[in-house]
Amino acid sequence: MTFLKNISSDSLTDTELVSLYKKTSDLKVLGLLYQRYMDLVYGACLKYFKESEKAKDAVMHIFEELIVKLKKHEVENFKSWLYQVAKNHCLMQLRTPRNLKTIELPESLMQSDENVHLDGVMEKEENFQRLEYCLTTLSDDQRKAVQLFYIEGKCYNEIVELMGQEWGQVRSYIQNGRRNLKICMEKKESEIKSEK
Repeated sequence: MTFLKNISSDSLTDTELVSLYKKTSDLKVLGLLYQRYMDLVYGACLKYFKESEKAKDAVMHIFEELIVKLKKHEVENFKSWLYQVAKNHCLMQLRTPRNLKTIELPESLMQSDENVHLDGVMEKEENFQRLEYCLTTLSDDQRKAVQLFYIEGKCYNEIVELMGQEWGQVRSYIQNGRRNLKICMEKKESEIKSEK
């Protein structure tokens, strides 16, 4: 991207570039910002598509999406936000009908009278409710660290910044929180089984 040489890439932070793009709609500014993380986006896309060419195409499509999306969102951490945009783009592409494969199953494998799928949905709902309950049993710091890491997909360094804690402390919150969640989930599951 040689056309970007007139703007020093080191002179402006991500936040400043986001703000400048929102004010000016200058694609050169967006291009400069995106160029910083193209390798990250490509890596994320390659992880999902497993094909270099599809990943390269996705990198270009995601840039096109950013032209509109970045103006509509309040972005505090561009790198994390961009990673989520890339991940969502890839998942949506993988869910399109042309990427879904269907196969014929013999009728002998089908169950006709029972609604097996409903049982699976109910089981997932029960697990989700147990998880929600167990999250409330964690300390505030453990809960926050676990949610940032597992639900929001933040890395340790981002969580350190957001929580204002040392790296080792954040690691401890995540590990202990995960362990406590597992113990709580297993306990709730055994309580439900004993009730049935």
